Amino acid sequence: MRLLVVLFLSVCSAALAAVPPELEAALKTFRSDPPPGWSFTQTTTAEGRSTVERCDAAQPGHARWSLVRKDDRAPTAAEIADYAEARSRRSRTGTAPRITEQLLLETLETVAADTERATYRCRLRRGENRDDTAQHLRATLVLHKPSGVIESITLANTEPFRPSFGLSIAEMKTEMIYALPAAAGAPSLPQRVTSRVRGKVFWVKSLDSEMTVTFSDYERAVKK
Repeated sequence: MRLLVVLFLSVCSAALAAVPPELEAALKTFRSDPPPGWSFTQTTTAEGRSTVERCDAAQPGHARWSLVRKDDRAPTAAEIADYAEARSRRSRTGTAPRITEQLLLETLETVAADTERATYRCRLRRGENRDDTAQHLRATLVLHKPSGVIESITLANTEPFRPSFGLSIAEMKTEMIYALPAAAGAPSLPQRVTSRVRGKVFWVKSLDSEMTVTFSDYERAVKK
């Protein structure tokens, strides 16, 4: 038994050591959301609806968020009040797991590489509450070598699957795109996130949905 444990640990160590140093460094500094100290506009479109929000990083807590437009029009006073309350509740619910913590780097493989970019693929960790969706997904990462930053991450299923009784998923894909740093030492800023699901409930009701989140009008925040 002891020999088996030693062999298992040796295999794991060898797998982890195989992670390219440039990718390991990029993952340590990677963040999926805009970095602190940056104000930006966030536009979300889904199911024929749209929401435009502004984040003023100079403001404290949830007060930094404001509702700019809703469904291509100015929001009503009631919608602004509901939005502020929702933002306040969201700030008390904690943060979501970081995508880098969900990557099983011991399964990493190199898909393509040249002098400019390297593309890697790996499996994902199992979700909480016995959620087996992750085992049907793969993460694809594109590393921009000159700047040493992650340029994109894509999570997508490798084949149709059934996460639960009566539910079938034909396609599940999320793609996150990041802008390259504008100058040395500058951060890599999120540009666009797209999510798409194609599936059915009991082979009749459609689950098809698509959402796009874009980030624009970045500005360095000035503390007030």
